[in-house]
Amino acid sequence: MYALVDCNNFYASCERLFRPELVNKPIVVLSNNDGCIISRSDEAKELGIKMGAPEFKVRQELKAKGITVFSSNYALYGDLSDRVMEILRQFTPNIEVYSIDEAFMDFDGVSIDDFHEYGTQIKNRIKKWVSIPVCVGFAPTKALSKVANKIARNFPQQTNGVYVIDSDEKRIKALKWTKIGDIWGIGHRMKKKLEARGLKTAFDFIQPQHESFIKSHMGVTGLRLIKELQGEAVLELEELADKKSIATTRSFPKRLTEFDPIRERVATFASVCAEKLRTQQLCCHTISVLLGTMETQEKHERKYFQQSVTLPFATHSTLTISEASIKLLERLYAENKGLRFHKAGVIVTQLIPEHAKQFNLFEAENPKHLALMKAIDHVNQKIGGRKIRLGSQDEKTWNMTQNLLSPRYTTQFDQILTIRC
Repeated sequence: MYALVDCNNFYASCERLFRPELVNKPIVVLSNNDGCIISRSDEAKELGIKMGAPEFKVRQELKAKGITVFSSNYALYGDLSDRVMEILRQFTPNIEVYSIDEAFMDFDGVSIDDFHEYGTQIKNRIKKWVSIPVCVGFAPTKALSKVANKIARNFPQQTNGVYVIDSDEKRIKALKWTKIGDIWGIGHRMKKKLEARGLKTAFDFIQPQHESFIKSHMGVTGLRLIKELQGEAVLELEELADKKSIATTRSFPKRLTEFDPIRERVATFASVCAEKLRTQQLCCHTISVLLGTMETQEKHERKYFQQSVTLPFATHSTLTISEASIKLLERLYAENKGLRFHKAGVIVTQLIPEHAKQFNLFEAENPKHLALMKAIDHVNQKIGGRKIRLGSQDEKTWNMTQNLLSPRYTTQFDQILTIRC
């Protein structure tokens, strides 16, 4: 038996956690640079606020309807997500963290008499310990557990946030209720193709007469999905795959044309990539720098330019990666001078474990870098935040527009909630 645990309106729930006066009040959370709405409380949904709506277009509507607006606080969301996942591991060690707000659980070999009662325990413990509302869906396969979770989410009064598909009767009823576009793994384009053929529900999807059509358009993935919806488990929990790359990219709050502010952003992104490498005990061989320009909002008007370099030695040094990134940026900027850039990024690839690093006979990194990086990481972890930076970095790490940012209640000592008794 599998379960999918999904946090309800996760970003909005995190913001509400330390603001009890906002319980049962409409709130929304914005994307990077306070761009679009990416999370809504149920109350905001009922008021007709659309997901993905640009904030500047609905600003007056949000104000008129008394909706509280927040900038994205990823430090807070990541910490609360980790706490939720640690609670889930108390119920089974077999967990696949699918995204920041949901995880699959495998109960193979675990003896459970009443799955509904067990799911209620999971839900109540997370609510009590972290105060994040969740829904739990149980089923014999991962795809069906997604369906069960959606039923639990859509019918909270009847299910109490927990639903179990444990019979063919329940499975067929659930599939007839599930729209074709709500099936796990079916995107917008595939949805249109399937609807054009007359497939409206998940039950239509598993009918034998459509198998050849699904195979021709979705391949093996489609056939596996059919088996999953029929109750045959063919998708197991995924192991953490070996990373192929690490990327840090961000859009700018405004278009940039001068080299120095772009260099500062790239130096910061390179520093973060190096820090991620060290945290995961990895080194990289290849470094790439990305620059993007967008003169209009139309996708076909966006252009991206990229330069890469492969080092003769593997590294996770901030100094080495930043220096290489800035040299790449200089070439990119010289080739595209005069453009207005809206985005930049640093990508490190050809990753290898730190302990498998091989040394080059003729070219090698300064051995002092290793000790320096350890000292910097130690101080930054002790103090909190990235207090020690390169001289080429700005004091503000991301330089993003976050005019409505809430405090980092759980990750910054100076922002811990103060309670007066």
